[in-house]
Amino acid sequence: MSKRKKLKKAKPAPQPSQSAAPWYLKPAVHCLFLFLFASVLYVNTINHDYALDDAIVIYDNEFTTQGAAGIDELFKYDTFRGFFKEEGKANLVSGGRYRPFTPAMFALEIEIFGQSTKVGHLGNVLLYGLLCVVLYLLLRLLFSLKVSENKALFVAFASALIFAAHPVHTEVVANIKGRDEIMTLLGSLAALYFSVRAWREKKMLFTALAALCFFIGLLSKENAITFLGIVPLAFWIFTRASVKEIAVQTAPYLLVAAVFLTLRASALAPPEGMSSAEIEQIVNRPKDLMNDPFQKLVGTRYVPLSAGERTATIFTTLGTYLRLLFVPINLTHDYYPRHVEVHSFGSPSALLSLLLYLAMGVGGVVLSLKRNVWGFVLLFYLATLSIVSNLFFPIGTNMAERFLFLPSISYALAVALFAWYLGEKYFAKSSMDRLKDFRVPFYGIAALTVVFSVMTVLRNPVWKDNFTLFTTDVKISENSAKLQNSVGGELIAQSRKPEYAARETAMLNEAVEHLNKAIEIHPGYKNAFLLLGNAHNYLQNYDRAVAAYENALRLDPNYEEAENNLGITYREAGKYYGEKKGDMQKALQNLREAERRMPNDYETVRLLGVAYGQMQNHPEAIKYFTKATQIDPQNAGAWYDLGTAYYFAGNEAKRTEYHAKALQIDPEFLEKRQKN
Repeated sequence: MSKRKKLKKAKPAPQPSQSAAPWYLKPAVHCLFLFLFASVLYVNTINHDYALDDAIVIYDNEFTTQGAAGIDELFKYDTFRGFFKEEGKANLVSGGRYRPFTPAMFALEIEIFGQSTKVGHLGNVLLYGLLCVVLYLLLRLLFSLKVSENKALFVAFASALIFAAHPVHTEVVANIKGRDEIMTLLGSLAALYFSVRAWREKKMLFTALAALCFFIGLLSKENAITFLGIVPLAFWIFTRASVKEIAVQTAPYLLVAAVFLTLRASALAPPEGMSSAEIEQIVNRPKDLMNDPFQKLVGTRYVPLSAGERTATIFTTLGTYLRLLFVPINLTHDYYPRHVEVHSFGSPSALLSLLLYLAMGVGGVVLSLKRNVWGFVLLFYLATLSIVSNLFFPIGTNMAERFLFLPSISYALAVALFAWYLGEKYFAKSSMDRLKDFRVPFYGIAALTVVFSVMTVLRNPVWKDNFTLFTTDVKISENSAKLQNSVGGELIAQSRKPEYAARETAMLNEAVEHLNKAIEIHPGYKNAFLLLGNAHNYLQNYDRAVAAYENALRLDPNYEEAENNLGITYREAGKYYGEKKGDMQKALQNLREAERRMPNDYETVRLLGVAYGQMQNHPEAIKYFTKATQIDPQNAGAWYDLGTAYYFAGNEAKRTEYHAKALQIDPEFLEKRQKN
């Protein structure tokens, strides 16, 4: 019997290993490059100071500045509560804010490192780098479930690259407070990543991680709630999950959202003890143009825009968002009235934007029903922009570049998909799975990335501090009353510093110009009148200062700061006319007005004593110097001046008594007075 030959088993085809693959096929290399690239883009912000709303959540927030000890209050109250430092006052901000997670991060940084802007900026830079990596991992995972691995790699890497470089992100990354946007998107994208892995690998651990990440996203900023729609959309488009499976993966998001909304409602509830009348007064308070841009001036009062004007203005801003994604020039942190003008649908820009968004909405739905990835691109953009669009509820401003942070993913993804399409159609020489055939489209991606990177690096220094930011962006947002007011206020603050002593008058006059412009745009801007009064006060234009403060009080009779500053101005005017001009009648006129407003102000009372002494009205001088000693009994100068007044009145005994008392309080008083 012949021996049967054994059949040799065919050897399995060798599989390409990660180590043997070229660099452009290695996800680990992609991740490292993206992290370093995104971080390096913003490394020139690390030495920047605080800017813009950093005061609200960091250095002027009584809870954050406590370090770890203040974290429980950060989670207990409205985010603005620690800034206003007064129970119930945070309710004055329309809609309320409950975003405790990033302030808690800042509190921990203060606990460990102290109040350091370098640590805050470095934290943003590193977290942004991590965000770009997570975006890459998510897109690669999603596309690998639907297309070839090479296409998934190309689209994920190109998208993350464009996202990392886009200049419109400078407001978020270069401003420490912008960490709320970073953490919201980071938490939301990570949640979706873990959900897809939970569905694919059937591991509950990933479901738990998804819920945790989504909760962090919500606690960072409410915008994360749009992922209640994006998560099922992503499963529908990229996976073959059944409707039941999609519902199961979405359920944890609904549960987490319910917990978050409960916490938010508790934190934003009116404080205990606030009466229904007080609550109603807050709800029905008059709206200011700076908190409600959808108003116009009719005669001497503001009235709401018509429905048509409001909608047309909103769609004009939505069109501007698209322009900023494709052509990110003339960037500014301020889009307050009237940088964005009131529009009607007679405006071509408003009408074109409306038609474009309608087409995007219809196209997104139709393509999504066909499970086309372009449906995901369109609906992701519309969903993440919807919550800040003003279409469904007011957000207090027309628009802001930070509101494009989430939607800009759609732009980056669209560019990457279009580049792959061009490569597939015009440049692929053989198989579409050979990435080397897509070098030309990737060169296009690289060129766009370089252009965006240069724009980002050049924009970053503008965020150095408020002075740099305001004085730069006012050239773009010259019709913004808020920014004109901010520039005026910052010029006043800077002019008081010793290093600007030589430029003080010029800076104050420049501040006056900006504040007058703010008032021209918004005649009801009480804070602009207040700052204008301050500028004129420092310029010793006291009559103009008084007029500005009185205008502020006309707008708000309970404006305490204007009332206080008006009293101080009358006092300073009295001193000026008495000491510099020798006009004692005008000095007394102003000092009496100051006394009427500030009857227990030591300096006002003292100056009245001096003025009456100069006029040789000794009884009145004695009366006011006596009052000065009652206001501040431990002030040696008050007792010495009283003794001097008695001396000129012919009472040597009283002079001796009160001069001795002054020296008893402060033995070095005479030496100090001579030096001054």
